[in-house]
Amino acid sequence: MRRLRSSTVVLGGMGVLAATITSCGSEPDRRCVDPLTREKLPSYECESGSGNGSGSSTRGSYYYGGSVSDNRVSGGSFDKTAVDTGGFGCSGSGGG
Repeated sequence: MRRLRSSTVVLGGMGVLAATITSCGSEPDRRCVDPLTREKLPSYECESGSGNGSGSSTRGSYYYGGSVSDNRVSGGSFDKTAVDTGGFGCSGSGGG
């Protein structure tokens, strides 16, 4: 019994440490997505090209947060500031 209790404390402490490390200042997940269909695209579809004279050479936009199911995104936003990245002990404002 005593050994189980101490290993539980160690595992709980590891969870708190992991949450602290990954919470403040972390960026939300970023995916390249077709803004019309919300289909996940390869990352090169969002990177600006060298320009070919016919306007933008990309068809995708970055989508922040959310999840992917059946190669389509949901639950996030195309606006990075709209995605909550705060966590344990984080302030909502950027200070300054």
